[in-house]
Amino acid sequence: MSAAQAFLNPRRWWRSKTPMYRRNYKWGLVFATPAFIGLAWFFAYPAIASIVYSFSNRTMTGAKTQWVGGTNYSGLFKDSEWWSSLGNTFYIMVLAVPIGIVVAVILALLLNLKVRGQSFYRTIFFLPSILPVVASGVVWLYVFNPQYGVLNNVLSWFGINGPGWLQDPNWAKPALVIFSVWGLGNLMVIMLAGLQEVPQDLQEQAMVDGANWWHRFWHVTVPFISPHLMFALITGVIAGFQYFTPVYVLTNGSGDPAGATMVSGVYLYQNAFQNFKVGYASAMAWVLFIIIAVCTALLFKLFGKRVYYGGE
Repeated sequence: MSAAQAFLNPRRWWRSKTPMYRRNYKWGLVFATPAFIGLAWFFAYPAIASIVYSFSNRTMTGAKTQWVGGTNYSGLFKDSEWWSSLGNTFYIMVLAVPIGIVVAVILALLLNLKVRGQSFYRTIFFLPSILPVVASGVVWLYVFNPQYGVLNNVLSWFGINGPGWLQDPNWAKPALVIFSVWGLGNLMVIMLAGLQEVPQDLQEQAMVDGANWWHRFWHVTVPFISPHLMFALITGVIAGFQYFTPVYVLTNGSGDPAGATMVSGVYLYQNAFQNFKVGYASAMAWVLFIIIAVCTALLFKLFGKRVYYGGE
């Protein structure tokens, strides 16, 4: 019996099964019940509740909750700080995602070379991605310090007067981009796995035909790692709109200097847990969800047909 038939006629489907299958099925549901309850309580309930709250004036102050319809959503269009936070989010994402993918591919190409100590180098480059973001942020606060930070000290060796980084509105967002690129070990491993799936016979054949390293990379390597590149692009965009923890740690969630680091995630947090405007923050969350869904669909539309899956 097909899945569609089982869905349309569950009793008939159930009776068609052997006693042992039905017993194992029941015990499987029993053991999976805690996971179902946790999934419903920690994911389904908050999602449904946030939809309801987004149409109300829900707060954390104990005030009576009232239905306000689409007031929260219409208020976002008039909120200049909300638009500014979206602009900061796009700025960081547009820089961090492509740069992160390019750096990850370059590192993967280098770590794919057959050199002595290959495992050691792979471990070193992967380590930053497994460090806690909070701990890494605290360390990078000293790195970005304009007076005695490591980064400005290195720049001074070349006669360059380093900027104020997180204390300068013009350099605060580039500093966040640098911090994001530093912890791309997971993406590097994904690209490295993709490179190891590139057929070596095609590389050798292209070399025999006179193709240089760039032509081999662009016409042989890139098509075979295109699924990994697509994955990195989609997940990078989704994570970019949810960018919060590094900004909160590095700037204490203030959005300083001069609002340069006020990304949408931090602005949502401020409204929900500092201003206690739960309804307004819920509306922000669902608008962000819609933006992420639209951007993801556009990326699939633009690049989905250019992804090469072996054998297809």
